[in-house]
Amino acid sequence: MLSNKTILVTGGTGSFGNTFVPMTLAKYNPKKIIIFSRDEMKQWDMAKKFANDSRLRFFIGDVRDKERLYRALDGVDYVVHAAATKIVPTAEYNPFECVKTNINGAMNLIDACIDKGVKGVVALSTDKASSPINLYGATKLASDKLFVSGNAYAGEHVTRFSVVRYGNVMGSRGSVIPFFMSVKDQGVLPVTDERMTRFMISLEEGVDLVWHAFEDMIGGEIYVKKIPSMKVTDLARVVAPEARQEIIGIRPGEKLHEQMISAEDSYYTYEYPEHFKILPVINGWGETPERIKDGKKVEEGFVYSSDNNTEWMGDAELQAWIDANREKIGSI
Repeated sequence: MLSNKTILVTGGTGSFGNTFVPMTLAKYNPKKIIIFSRDEMKQWDMAKKFANDSRLRFFIGDVRDKERLYRALDGVDYVVHAAATKIVPTAEYNPFECVKTNINGAMNLIDACIDKGVKGVVALSTDKASSPINLYGATKLASDKLFVSGNAYAGEHVTRFSVVRYGNVMGSRGSVIPFFMSVKDQGVLPVTDERMTRFMISLEEGVDLVWHAFEDMIGGEIYVKKIPSMKVTDLARVVAPEARQEIIGIRPGEKLHEQMISAEDSYYTYEYPEHFKILPVINGWGETPERIKDGKKVEEGFVYSSDNNTEWMGDAELQAWIDANREKIGSI
């Protein structure tokens, strides 16, 4: 689907973009990948990293600026929306800025993609959008709703929108593994709560889910990958077995366990071998064979959270991942 096509990635200089770009260049050989972001230094560094590959373009811009999006989307076939204000405390202290990027930016992108005839858009979401308790999660829930309903908003236009939802992305900027590795030599690792659990997904698995969404989507689906969980105390022990763990208490806006599918979502959720799919509830879209395909409806009241998961990551599996990604983690 993506071969010889033009793809634009908003927020493309982030952890996801730096993984999506080389994987997509290698697998699909697209005509062009446009990195749309507002940080010129990150773009400069990324261009050098990819040795000025002729298939890459760099476009300074902000999703808050609709006119700039219109210019950037000329001739674009597919869009991956990764731009977001995502650090929970930053969003709490700068709520207007979070809303401008995560909600207004989503509205701008939806409008621009429809008007420019983009074929498909996949927006990145988060576990925090399921039953949100902080502003970041609330804005991402609103963003998810916007992208789902964007399919109706498109009317007779060709553009289709879907969403992928992740848990804790191992090794991404601001995540717990790089943080623990950066402070482990101090001999103490701060752990918020000894009961805390997190989903564990690699950036590569995240890219695979985006690819799958592009291939599978009719429009309006939210894709949730099946991934293992791990207790944060076990994670800390693998990263720094000699370090003492200091319990510091849950921070404002933080959950004890991550949740990606709520009980309210269960009425519209179908299970597949490697993922779940939450179907859109508006306009009777969900109960259609082309969206359901070979999916099996989950039980009423089903909740997919990191503490009730049936799959758990073992110490050896995490250690193998750390060993394979040590250089990448060290550069974050």
